[in-house]
Amino acid sequence: MAERHLHIVSFDVPSPPSYGGVIDVFFKVKALAELGVKVHLHCFQYGRPRAKDLERMCASVHYYPRRTGKLQLLSTLPYVVVSRRSEALVERLLQDDHPILFEGLHCCHALGDPRLHGRVRLVRAHNVEHDYYGALAKAATSTFRRTYFINEAHKLQRFEPVLAEADHILAISPKDEAYFGSHFHRVVHIPAFHAGDRVEVPDGLGSFAFYHGALGVPENDQAALFLVRKVFQGLPVKLVIAGSDASNELRRAVARSTNVELREDIGTEEIHRLVREAQVNVLPTFQATGIKLKLLLCLFTGRHVVCNTPMVQGTGLEGLCHVHDDPEAMRTSILACMGRPANGQSLEQRAAVLEERFSNRRNAERILELL
Repeated sequence: MAERHLHIVSFDVPSPPSYGGVIDVFFKVKALAELGVKVHLHCFQYGRPRAKDLERMCASVHYYPRRTGKLQLLSTLPYVVVSRRSEALVERLLQDDHPILFEGLHCCHALGDPRLHGRVRLVRAHNVEHDYYGALAKAATSTFRRTYFINEAHKLQRFEPVLAEADHILAISPKDEAYFGSHFHRVVHIPAFHAGDRVEVPDGLGSFAFYHGALGVPENDQAALFLVRKVFQGLPVKLVIAGSDASNELRRAVARSTNVELREDIGTEEIHRLVREAQVNVLPTFQATGIKLKLLLCLFTGRHVVCNTPMVQGTGLEGLCHVHDDPEAMRTSILACMGRPANGQSLEQRAAVLEERFSNRRNAERILELL
């Protein structure tokens, strides 16, 4: 069989796989490499170091500086796109005729480059980006951040038609597939890649509830504050919140609480341990965009998941979670879950759904079929 090669252009260094988008990239690369694909990975670098484990998985790994700075804000292109413009990347892609997978609209500056016409080009759509940035604007607390997110949302919506250049758009959720399918041809739903190969939920009961996320993201800060103030206040259940860059407002709210603990800047392995050990993983969000990778982590390795509608809307995973939008209903559900093992028919249903739809190997094979 002839060797199969694939260029993957990543918006960030995807190792360690410690937050949403890079989790999808990392485990996609891993699954494709395990199928024998020679992956040529191109990473935009802006804070994360080079990663030896990527070199072990890939045929080649290349790094490009992300051009951050306020001058980029003056461009008519979205900041997340223009800051990832790289002639060195294009020149390297032109050295062969292998297919190219662009990870997210962020990486699509080169998608419409005339020099790449005729190449097989795929785009992984991690979100409907202008919706995502519009929601970030609503959650932002500072005027500067709110203005930035609003402007970026408008620019992303104007830039989105570049996706017509792609041979296939790989939507991450059924809801996103419906959106992109109404605007572009050749859209297919490829579920998120993730850390779990099979559902493995601990026996027995845990003693606490757990929420985790990148707390510097307004959406996650808002969710954590909602839990501290509206759900866990006065509840006889301990809540552990884990993440980085917590706001001062969240720190103060936790300090005033008697049953909430904040753990900042802990590693990925510790996050995964807490997900497994918790009796309930609580996952509210106020942004129904894409699919939250932490939801998959909690369903594959955690006990009960209590969340609200935006967390599961359009994912097809609604039946695997305890879904409540009212804080009082969420409180009641958490209390009920604290005394109930996660086993039996509900766990069998979870395994049947997740191991069928979210098999990394099967979904990597589907990408190869498109090539």
